[in-house]
Amino acid sequence: MSKDPRQHWSAWANGEITPEWPLFTWVAVTNMFTAYGGDHRRLRKLVSTAFTARRVEAMRPWIEQLVTDLLDGLAALPAGEPVDLREAYCYPIPIQVISQLFGVQDEATAKELRRLVDNIFNTAISAEDAVATFTDMHRVLSELVALKRERPGDDMTSVLISAREEDGSRLTEGELVDTLLLMISAGHETTVNLLDNAVHALLTHPDQLGLVREGRATWNDVIEETLRAEAPVASLPLRYAVDDIEAGEVRIKKGEAILAAYAAAGRDPGYHGPTADQFDVLRPTKEHLAFGHGVHFCLGAPLARLEAEIALPALFARFPELALAVPQEELAPVESFISHGHRSLPVRLG
Repeated sequence: MSKDPRQHWSAWANGEITPEWPLFTWVAVTNMFTAYGGDHRRLRKLVSTAFTARRVEAMRPWIEQLVTDLLDGLAALPAGEPVDLREAYCYPIPIQVISQLFGVQDEATAKELRRLVDNIFNTAISAEDAVATFTDMHRVLSELVALKRERPGDDMTSVLISAREEDGSRLTEGELVDTLLLMISAGHETTVNLLDNAVHALLTHPDQLGLVREGRATWNDVIEETLRAEAPVASLPLRYAVDDIEAGEVRIKKGEAILAAYAAAGRDPGYHGPTADQFDVLRPTKEHLAFGHGVHFCLGAPLARLEAEIALPALFARFPELALAVPQEELAPVESFISHGHRSLPVRLG
């Protein structure tokens, strides 16, 4: 399979896919998300110079302070009133972390990026809004690149601008802007959903939370089981058949599009057994595809895990009586078949 529509999608080659198509942003960008073969290796190598383990780990004290400040703010709210934890806690952590990483210091720009990323993942918006989102996102990121060229700093945007391979090649302007789009959107919405889904899973499975508090399970168990059972990205557009593929009794023809369903993979009873749809932090095998697989495995996985391993234990330690403020069945999913989380997560802090 390939992720490059220009090489391997018949509908793209035939001119059937235009900017008016609501998912155009997901397939039209030129970055390692849609690259194939040698192009993908080149782009990933250039981007990996910015996304090093050292740079991610260096964020730990900053994230810890951010989490403490957010928890202090929650503790200062009027006692007993419901709080939307997705908005007040799950959202601010990833957006502020990704803004810090990429040197987005202007609060208005950060808010604009959040709005645009929300729209990119919202598959219920109109085609017109999708086109406008694509245009606005490129404008905002192009302005960020121009700013960092003029005033470079110790941030990933500046590193990506200067990154080059041994032969002197570097990201083109289009690749640079589209790479920023990928890293900012993938590093934001997905981690929001990871935190949201983990909190929800523990509040609706108090026995599992008890296992963690008793020391019989770890917070890493919670994170990996959440990624398996409640994948932050449910389905991801698109891949394309490079050759005819026989999948069971289904034949996928060369040039046809494929939608990878990570949420379904995580709950596959053929792999995880008859309890595949149950949240179980003691499950011996929590293997999942939430971060992808193989050459397209998510570069930001260590950062997402770091944010969760700091934010989740701190939240439940500060508010041990945390509970949902509404019946579980009243929680609505986000308006997306790509993103998997809740529109809001009302809780009482206790």
